[in-house]
Amino acid sequence: MHWYTGNSGYDTVLTFAFGFAAFVIIGGFFGQSSYGRFSSAKLGFNLNPKFGWWLMEIPATVVFLVAYLCGPARFEPTSLVLAGIWALHYANRGWFFPLAIRQVPGKRSTFNISVVVMGMLVTTMHGYLNGALFSHDYLGQYSRSWLTDPRFVVGLVIYLCGFALLVSSESIVRNLRDKNNPGAAEYRIPFGGGFRFVTSPAYLGEIIAWTGFAILTWALPGVVILLITAGNLIPRALQTHRWYREKFADYPTDRKALVPFLL
Repeated sequence: MHWYTGNSGYDTVLTFAFGFAAFVIIGGFFGQSSYGRFSSAKLGFNLNPKFGWWLMEIPATVVFLVAYLCGPARFEPTSLVLAGIWALHYANRGWFFPLAIRQVPGKRSTFNISVVVMGMLVTTMHGYLNGALFSHDYLGQYSRSWLTDPRFVVGLVIYLCGFALLVSSESIVRNLRDKNNPGAAEYRIPFGGGFRFVTSPAYLGEIIAWTGFAILTWALPGVVILLITAGNLIPRALQTHRWYREKFADYPTDRKALVPFLL
């Protein structure tokens, strides 16, 4: 299989990843991933959210590191910058976020094992495709000049805006439950930041960030993770919006689900 980089192993994984993205997009029309408020034990047992999130995301760190260190361009400036962007994202997503979750004491586990397995598959493919791409430069485009290329600059700005929205939104939700009073109400209406406009600003931030990533890398692996992210989060955002409106009679009526003023 020689349709993208000419490396048969890499291109095979990439092809499989696009197939999985299609599966996620289609599956999003039929149900939500079983974690959090939409958790269920029908697909197997559930794990503690802290452990489930960490376990699901860890391949993005480990597999990326192994794939990256095997490449001949691993110490080139552009490769290091791209790896740094990756490290920034997964320092938050794979390590800080799961460890910072505030869970109601005694609450049942809500992170289904099926989500962990699917998530590990995604993060394994994601880690390999980008780690290998950055350090092998299969496309021959990551010279030093790439760091001043308009695609990289624009993509980086978009990525950082999305990442900032993601982190700030997660902080607002996390702080709804006082760490000194973990037994308080499990769900409350969040306000401020992106919540002034949409129910799921963290999801919007994630989608914006991966859009920027796809642009700044200008490569198909970035498109894959954007498709998987959007396929998972757009339907979930719509269902989350419905859930809040049904649960809270005083939920802001002018707040959209995901895209301000539109959706």
